[in-house]
Amino acid sequence: MKMISKGFTAMAFALTFAAAAAFADEKGTAVMQAALDVEKPKFSKSMVEMKLKDLKSGDEEVRQIMEYGRNYDDGSGHKVTDMVMLFQSPANIKDTRFLQKENYGKDDDKWIYLPALKNTRRVNTSEGSKAFVGSDASYDDMSTREIDEDDHQYQGVEEKNVRGTTYTCDKVKEVPHDKKNSQYSYRITWVDQATRVPVYTEMYDKDGKLEKTLEVPVIVNYKGYTITKEAYLTNVQKKHSTALIIKKLAVDEAIPDRVFTADFLKTGK
Repeated sequence: MKMISKGFTAMAFALTFAAAAAFADEKGTAVMQAALDVEKPKFSKSMVEMKLKDLKSGDEEVRQIMEYGRNYDDGSGHKVTDMVMLFQSPANIKDTRFLQKENYGKDDDKWIYLPALKNTRRVNTSEGSKAFVGSDASYDDMSTREIDEDDHQYQGVEEKNVRGTTYTCDKVKEVPHDKKNSQYSYRITWVDQATRVPVYTEMYDKDGKLEKTLEVPVIVNYKGYTITKEAYLTNVQKKHSTALIIKKLAVDEAIPDRVFTADFLKTGK
């Protein structure tokens, strides 16, 4: 930022700071766009361990999930991602299945199969703030926000220690343009400069109080792709956390189109 000399008028002073703010927003947007543009495999298949932990009592539940993903051009020049999650254990969640299909410029489509009801139902957009299968993630947390949904305010470069791993990060404050279309008043994200992966995020509730943190302490390069191997989402208000840890991974092995359909959820086969 340029220094302001005593000879500047009030208008020049205001214009200088306006230019600086515009530059900061442009920088913040570029950082978040780079994070979205990190190359994803065309197909992925992974065995994921989900750990739910009550931070007050120490009680923990471990779940096993088979996850399928595909990344493709939606026909309008935009890359979108579809994802299927098949819960395999424990017994209280076994055979629950979830499908999410990303839509550029509008809400993602989501379906869930609940074995107790033997029924697949669409998840309504009005349910966005509800917890996803008892985890600390809401249905909205599962979706990728488009760049133009938020004002990205660049906060500078900062070293961030995430569970013992230190990253050199670009720090960005993300404020939703439409307050009614977000469960958070704002988020602050630290993006690793080396991998362009958001490694730490703070999410603030409607009252401006810290509600959740997302930590990514383990990032690996697997067959040329940058993969988040471990992620920890903590609801600091409820003292509860959800960990996602990839145990096995395969990429770029074709997965049939039928897997990414609501009909597939009925049987998982």
